[in-house]
Amino acid sequence: MLPRLRFVACLLLATQVASAQQVRIGVLGLFHPRQITLQAAPAQAVIVHAGTRSFTLERSSGQDTAEIKISGGGLIFQIGDQSIETSSLRASSRSNDGADFVLGVPGKITRRYRGVLEVKAVAGTLVPVVQMDLETAVASVVQAESAPDTPLEALKAQAVATRSYFIAARGRHHEFDFCDTTHCQFLRQQPPTGSDASHAAKDTRGLVLAYRDQAVAAMFTRSCGGRTRTPQEVGLSTHTYPYFSVLCDYCLRHPSNWVRRVSASEAVELREHGEASRLAVDRRLGWDAVPSNNFSARGDSQGVILEGRGEGHGIGLCQAGGKAMAQAGASYREILDHYYPNTMLVDRSTK
Repeated sequence: MLPRLRFVACLLLATQVASAQQVRIGVLGLFHPRQITLQAAPAQAVIVHAGTRSFTLERSSGQDTAEIKISGGGLIFQIGDQSIETSSLRASSRSNDGADFVLGVPGKITRRYRGVLEVKAVAGTLVPVVQMDLETAVASVVQAESAPDTPLEALKAQAVATRSYFIAARGRHHEFDFCDTTHCQFLRQQPPTGSDASHAAKDTRGLVLAYRDQAVAAMFTRSCGGRTRTPQEVGLSTHTYPYFSVLCDYCLRHPSNWVRRVSASEAVELREHGEASRLAVDRRLGWDAVPSNNFSARGDSQGVILEGRGEGHGIGLCQAGGKAMAQAGASYREILDHYYPNTMLVDRSTK
């Protein structure tokens, strides 16, 4: 590419990144909630707009918690002895931007978030969506997706991959851009400011992977089994980056071996449809029913025995391998160069 054309392409990529400073993430969807609680975080105020009315959740006012329930095709917002029917609601800070709040599904889970909350009813289920700062989302995913003893350089590699995915894969759901499960990227709540996950996001702030001047929707896997795979190998589309297969020394020497039993029909399904079928089987039988696509099969009188290696689809950054590289002294740039060959790092903060 001519120098001027490359300069223009990099400017276009920088514009793409700069326009994506907020991400819309659907949260708690795994629980299909019909009722949730909304609470202001300690020493925080949350302004809730329900229809034409506004309410303040704040501990100092004596009312910091409200309930949101399904009502037909809409919502009921209940605060104290007041109950308001509305089609949707929005919660933010006094300045109309991100607030600190806690969402809960009664009897199941509570999580703290920072952002702007929107809630509406879809097909008889509450759909909470948190619009949060991109870097907050990156740090939250790094914390949720990484083992507690992961070295900082490996966390930085994860942060770049996570940020790249948020930039390039927007719009994976109808009501929001991303969910908080491994279908997109696993996200729980924002890590503490001094945590390694927060440092990893801060130290790589703005950096994204690019291939042929386009941001890469960077995929990653827990353990590759010794060699990363290409999307074509597991029946997925390539999009902008082909994901070259690379050897992973750590997983070659320390493979994550597994054995599972499936029915003959499930074995046929897995063989013919790759990753999509693996996920379908896992949804029916449990998240680790078939840990990866890297397996051999043999039949017996009770069905089919799968003997495999690795965990996950095996594409892109291998978290186990990246962790081992960092422990051996590799930088996050070296880790990314290994698992995403022929890409370059683009710093949107300087373009």
